[in-house]
Amino acid sequence: MAKNKTTETEVSVHDFIDSFVENEQKKAESYRLIELMSAWSGFEPKMWGPTIIGFGSYHYKYKSGHEGDAPIIGFSPRKAEFSLYVYSETEDSKRLLNDLGKFKIAKACIYMKRLSDINISVLEKLCMDSIAYVNENHECACRQN
Repeated sequence: MAKNKTTETEVSVHDFIDSFVENEQKKAESYRLIELMSAWSGFEPKMWGPTIIGFGSYHYKYKSGHEGDAPIIGFSPRKAEFSLYVYSETEDSKRLLNDLGKFKIAKACIYMKRLSDINISVLEKLCMDSIAYVNENHECACRQN
C-alpha cells in the first residue's frame, strides 16, 4: 500500500511561513489563521507535509482499506490563494457556506484569496462543525469523553 505523503513533520511552522510566503499580507493573514485555528481547535500548529499547517490529528480508515492520519483542521498559504481544510460535508456546513463570503470549493478544500474575503465567524462555525464531525466519526485527539 502506498505511503501517505501528508504526514506530520518536525519543520517549524514559523520558519515555513517566513521562507515560503513571499507576500507580507499573506504572511500576516497566515499568522492570524494560526491564532484563530489554535484557539478554535485547542491545538498548536504543526506542519503536515511540505506546505500544510494543521491543528490536532485524527486517524481515518476508508472502506478500501486505505488508512492514515490527517490534521483535524488546517490551511496552506499557497501562492495563488489559501487552501482551507476545514470542511466536512454535513448539512450544517453546507448551509454555512451560503454566508462564508467569496471563495471556491473542491471536495473538502475551500480556496480564498485573502482573509477579508470571508466571514470569520462563519469560518469559526465551519471549523467547529468539522471538529465535531471528526470527533464523532474518527479516532482523534479531539475525542471528548
